[in-house]
This record gives sequence, structure tokens and C-alpha cells, in this order.
Amino acid sequence: MKKTLKLAALATAIAPLAAQAEDINIAYLASSSQNGFNQAIYEGIEKAAAEYDNVNVEIFDGEFSAPVQFTQVEDLVAGGRFDAMIVTPNDTVGIATALEDAAAAGVKVAATLFPIGPDLKNMEPQVTGLVTTVASDPSIGAERQANEVVAFCEDKDPCKVVVLIGQLIYPFDNLRYETFQKVLGEHANIEIVATGEGNYSPETSLTAMQDILQSHSDLDAVLSNADQHLMGAEIAILDAGLDLEAIYLIGGGLNQIATDAIRGGQWDASLAQFPVSMGEAALKAMVSSLNGEEVPTWIDESKLGTSPAVVTKEWLDENPDFTAEWQG
Repeated sequence: MKKTLKLAALATAIAPLAAQAEDINIAYLASSSQNGFNQAIYEGIEKAAAEYDNVNVEIFDGEFSAPVQFTQVEDLVAGGRFDAMIVTPNDTVGIATALEDAAAAGVKVAATLFPIGPDLKNMEPQVTGLVTTVASDPSIGAERQANEVVAFCEDKDPCKVVVLIGQLIYPFDNLRYETFQKVLGEHANIEIVATGEGNYSPETSLTAMQDILQSHSDLDAVLSNADQHLMGAEIAILDAGLDLEAIYLIGGGLNQIATDAIRGGQWDASLAQFPVSMGEAALKAMVSSLNGEEVPTWIDESKLGTSPAVVTKEWLDENPDFTAEWQG
């Protein structure tokens, strides 16, 4: 009888440990698995997952397509293989219903880079069941970038600016573009002479910039929401025989290519972002939530790094050991 009681007590003690050892499977739904920023988020997810003995992660390619990503959510929920999903959304509004269904089915959901829902300035959950959002208001970053252009243009009249944006079909890029227009539009000396869509691709941005330069070769500044766009724009500017260093270039994302270009004086600035840290924060929040712990509903991505919001050559010269979180 005593032996039976001891075995029962041992079984009771082991049960919680067995439960803790149960595998946790988390899917990362990238807006595009070919995109360097998304790859860096997944790098952070993998890095954080490696700190646990029982966490498995897998990436899914959203192909920069809202319908593809929506279907992925439905299929993953139906498959029942994943306990949680981390989503970098292509359509921040359209995917909301699929994620609500996922949460209702018991799948934990987190958003990265942008909030899910109609209000891109609201970081608190707009989707029932959403656990956490690791992001920052995209209009704040856009305003900071535009103000840097305003400072550059202060003594130029006119100051001719080219804007390179991802895709205006995306709500977040529309918000950024509207912010650019609002800030620059408050200054009579500044003129947005052309807008190109780079789709977060150096190749697409190269073509867009080549087309723009055929009519606007006398530009003063290029304002872009993404460093990948400036990579293509730089080639187009040099191919056109223009003085690259005379043109103010500001991007977004702060990859290592941008960091090196700013240090070298080819580019002027980039809005800092921290995709690896973003992925780490999202993964750890998901694991904590699955383990029954409370997690913050919003993790401010802009505060995850160590650099200022806008990184310039002056700051990089003062911080020679700084490296970006992603290559580009």
C-alpha cells in the first residue's frame, strides 16, 4: 500500500514536468519570406525559440499577397498543427476576420510590424483574441523622416523631392505617404515632383527611379520608407551621371547596407527599425501566453534598439561599433 502511494505521488510530481515538455509549435506568417526585413524577423523568432527545449517554429511565405496570407491562416487553423501564429500582415484590415477565427479556435495570435485592424495608429488589440502587437505607429516614423527632409530643404527654394514608397495599395504605405505629403506640404519651398512604388525591391525601385529621372533629373532629395528602395535609386542616380552626394537620401529600416552607405557619405539617414528584436519579443510573448502568463498587449518596436530614431553619419561616427540588425 505504501509503495502504491509513493508511485502515485511520483506520478503527480512528474505530470507538470511532462506538460511543460510538450512541444509548442508556432507559425510565422511572413508578408514575404523573400523580403530581407521579414527574414530578419524570423531570425529573431528562431533565435528566441532556441532558448526553449520544446518550441518549434516554421515560416510561411505570404508572397506580398493579401489573399495568399488569408488562406494560409485558414489552412493552418484547419490543420490544427500550430498552437500560435505570428503575423506580419499584408492587409492589416482584411486579415482581421481570419485571425479572429484563429483565436476563437484556440490559436494564439501576435502581430509584428503593424497592428491588425482598421486603425494603424492604435497599437492596442482591435481583433478579438489578439495577444500582442510588436510594432509602432508608422505615421510617427514617417513624420520623423519628412522632418529630416524639411531641415535639409530649409535654404533651398524650390526643393524638389522624389518619394519612393512600397505600394500605395497597402494601408500602411498610404498612411506613410499621406504623412509625407502633410509634413512637406506645410513648407512652400518644398515640392514633391514624383512618386514611385518600389515594392520593397531594389530592382523594382531601380526601374521606378530610372523612369522618374527622365523627367526630373534636377531633384534635391529622395524620401523613402525603405532602405531597399534607396539601393535601387542609388544605382539609377549614378547611371544618370548625377552627383549622388549632392542629393539628400533618407530611407527606412536601417539595414547594414544603409548603415555602411551613411557612414561612407553616399546616403544621409535612415529611420531605425529592429526586426530581429521584434521577432524575439513576439516569440517570447507567445510562449509566455501559451504557458498561462500575462503578456503586454503592445510592445513598442521603436524602443527595442539602442540607436536614435533617425540614424545619421554624425551618430554613426560617434558610435563606430554599431551594427544593424539585418543585412538588407
